[in-house]
Amino acid sequence: MANPYSLKEFQESLARRLREASAEPPPDSRLAVESGGERWLLRLDEVGEIMPMSQLSGRIAPVPLTRPWYAGLANVRGKLVSVVDFSLFTNEVPATPTAAARVVVLADRFQIHCALLVDRMIGLRNRARFSADAATANAEAAKPWQGEALLDRDGAQWREIDIAALVVHEAFLKAGH
Repeated sequence: MANPYSLKEFQESLARRLREASAEPPPDSRLAVESGGERWLLRLDEVGEIMPMSQLSGRIAPVPLTRPWYAGLANVRGKLVSVVDFSLFTNEVPATPTAAARVVVLADRFQIHCALLVDRMIGLRNRARFSADAATANAEAAKPWQGEALLDRDGAQWREIDIAALVVHEAFLKAGH
């Protein structure tokens, strides 16, 4: 046998690491995206799937008599999903159609079958590494679905998205003209 490491030692080591991991608080990770030049953080449990816009390119059916931010309907794994241009919805600047553009499908638990089109996905960020941005929070009136204004360690501004509040917000629900 080339490796003298026994199965019993491996199991004991694995059990010890699992105990240690469960004793630590879970990481407070967020999905970081950019849309319309703004940085946003989404809770991971509020996101169902992330896919490149190129997978849906040419397959989003426009819906007549809807607001400009309502990009249309797409078939995502057999489900009809509403696609919202999040940049256009938030600050009236359309998403940049690049290879970096992503479609963030919202979690099934919201039962709204919706996806947000964003300019790019930045990655995962730990919420603990941000501090409250009191200046931005006091200077701008946040929409009810906008969470806390934050600053990262480099001083960049971020805003959390409360998906549960977004999907019941009157402006978001009124996609028709």
